[in-house]
Amino acid sequence: MAQATAIRLTGDDLLVSDVWAVARGDAEVSLSDEARTKMRAARELVERAAHGSREHTYGINTGFGRFVSQSIPEEQTGELQLRLLRSHACGVGEPYPSTIVRSAMLLRANALAKGNSGARVETVELLLECLGRGVLPYVPSRGSVGASGDLAPLAHLALPLVGEGEAYYAGELISGADALAAAGLEPTRLEAKEGLSLINGTQFMAAYGALGIVRARRLTRAVDIACTMSLEALQGSRTSFLPQIHRLRPLRGQSESAANVLRLLDGSAINEAHKWCDQVQDAYSLRCAPQVHGASRDLLDYVEGTVAVELNAATDNPLVLVEDELLVSNGNFHGQPLAFALDALAIACAELANISERRVERLVNPNLSGGLPPFLTTDGGLNSGFMIPQYVAASLVSENKSLCHPASVDSIPTSAGQEDHVSMGNAAALKAWQVLANSERALAIELLAGAQAVEFLAPLEPGHGVRAAHAFVRSVSPRLGDDRSLSHDIEAIAVSIQDGSFLAAVEAEVGELA
Repeated sequence: MAQATAIRLTGDDLLVSDVWAVARGDAEVSLSDEARTKMRAARELVERAAHGSREHTYGINTGFGRFVSQSIPEEQTGELQLRLLRSHACGVGEPYPSTIVRSAMLLRANALAKGNSGARVETVELLLECLGRGVLPYVPSRGSVGASGDLAPLAHLALPLVGEGEAYYAGELISGADALAAAGLEPTRLEAKEGLSLINGTQFMAAYGALGIVRARRLTRAVDIACTMSLEALQGSRTSFLPQIHRLRPLRGQSESAANVLRLLDGSAINEAHKWCDQVQDAYSLRCAPQVHGASRDLLDYVEGTVAVELNAATDNPLVLVEDELLVSNGNFHGQPLAFALDALAIACAELANISERRVERLVNPNLSGGLPPFLTTDGGLNSGFMIPQYVAASLVSENKSLCHPASVDSIPTSAGQEDHVSMGNAAALKAWQVLANSERALAIELLAGAQAVEFLAPLEPGHGVRAAHAFVRSVSPRLGDDRSLSHDIEAIAVSIQDGSFLAAVEAEVGELA
């Protein structure tokens, strides 16, 4: 995945790969001149509404939510914005991962750079300085219903900008004021509409979507590799993956998955050795792998399309329409598109783990494995081998099934009925993140079991792609002889799936997979 090392925000062209780079701390971010011009034009319109108009304009000279009918005197417009942050920063629970917070900071800055919110250039530059200098706001992960966007989380994100709240700096959690001072920064004083502009948006949901789709795309290719290794170990047929079959049901994901398996099998002495065996059909977890893996790929296309739009969307309320000289109340902050997409992300990944676990069962079960030793150990009874790793995989996929109940079909009214339908997109995001982690670990177990299993077929060699995958697994996890704990091995392989190093090692041998 190509990544930029310097990103200039325009509000219009941020990519998923940019978000991943910033989340990992691999790219510097600044405002473009184009963004500054757009923001100043929008700011002029806000200033006129705040100081030169008697019309009620939501969030500028009115209260918020149900208090929309309450007028706010002109001299208190700045105080209104500060109190907004304080009142909305009441999230609870463990904090978001640092990668999510960094991504949300980037996405909020990009949304403001679009020039439809009316925030001052100086405020966004301070947010980006915090991002660049390592001031990481402390943001509890529970408290958003995904309706006016991620109000509570974004309020926590914004508080350090005014010298309040808490933030991490150099690994230490300190007050927002102290974090700014340690980074050589000064707090800002919010002006009209700026507090609202900082917290109205979908940036935490979108952050999960952007980082989640990168991990999920890696998972889809890694699961094809794991499947091919299991196919080799179980001496399954390559015919189910022939392109002639998949052209008759031309779903893109299905065809890509099948093509990956054939490429990974290329050069396989194992496959050639049983070419004329009397086994007619393989089990569905092998024979139907392209159809299952491919369906997840196609679902992720929808997820990625939604997320790609959201990264450059204007989700504030009210929006500043400079050309029309209007500040308009609207509903772009509603998280329903992302809630659906995040639930779909969870479902797509869970199904990959589900079918992977079924292949692990075939590898360890002597009634299904076609001659492999029970639980892939040579001294069964004294050793349990891969008996319990299969339990662990079963536990993970079972947990996923519970987590995949969609949050997006739920709603609960808030703000005294003013916000009478909400998306629960944050809940969808948190669940999808856990499903991703569970699925990476379940797939790691298949790779460990598959690597052990193909060794029992020596001296026959697997295909070039499987050989590369096997070599990578063995570089992390030695062959299991006498029993030992495999917890660290599973976690290490799961991390390599997430960070892309496993995939890179295999693709170095066979070329880029679909």
